[in-house]
Amino acid sequence: MPIERVATKPNQVWSWDITYLKSPVRGRFYYLYMIMDIWSRKVVGWAVHEEESMELAAELARRSAAREEIGFEQLTLHSDNGGPMKGSTMLATLQSLGVVASFTRPRVSDDNAFSEALFKTLKYRPNYPRVQFASIDQARAWVDDFVRWYNWEHRHSGIKFVRPVDRHTGADIDILDRRKATYEQAKARHPERWGTRPTRNWSRPERVVVRARPMVTKQHDLAQAA
Repeated sequence: MPIERVATKPNQVWSWDITYLKSPVRGRFYYLYMIMDIWSRKVVGWAVHEEESMELAAELARRSAAREEIGFEQLTLHSDNGGPMKGSTMLATLQSLGVVASFTRPRVSDDNAFSEALFKTLKYRPNYPRVQFASIDQARAWVDDFVRWYNWEHRHSGIKFVRPVDRHTGADIDILDRRKATYEQAKARHPERWGTRPTRNWSRPERVVVRARPMVTKQHDLAQAA
């Protein structure tokens, strides 16, 4: 049976994954590492490298945790079962940070849906290069612009069309309250437009969940990864 990783505020559960970005060399790729807070949908860490490795993943996790001031035993980091995710260096780093490693169930395609949806949004942006990135520097600059847009401009449908940064900081509470009041005032002025229907629901989502495979001991994970 799967277990649930539940977030009721920022920096409780993060999701991360790696995706390919096309390089100028046929058959070779750049690798985009990206970490998202599932509660707020804020991108809390990213990096583009020329290789896929547990050492690079561990360094990104370390830097992201420091930037967000993550306390010991505060955070769960959820991912699929790829090599960099379950590598011994990555697991040892998470253990030293007091971060719980969480993994998708084998052969279940949608347990890491938050990261998968993020990558889909990224690759369907109108300015995403359809052929290739000319260089790794161009790839990094493009991703930097994307993250700025995603966190600071994008009104995310999964969090009631507020910006991820607003939900991450709690500013969305006032935004949603004002939206609710505006709709109720509009209905009071023109009740015929609504009839018996309620106004749009602007209630704040208070619980975000990912499903994961059952817990195993850290020693078992480290032994499996060695």
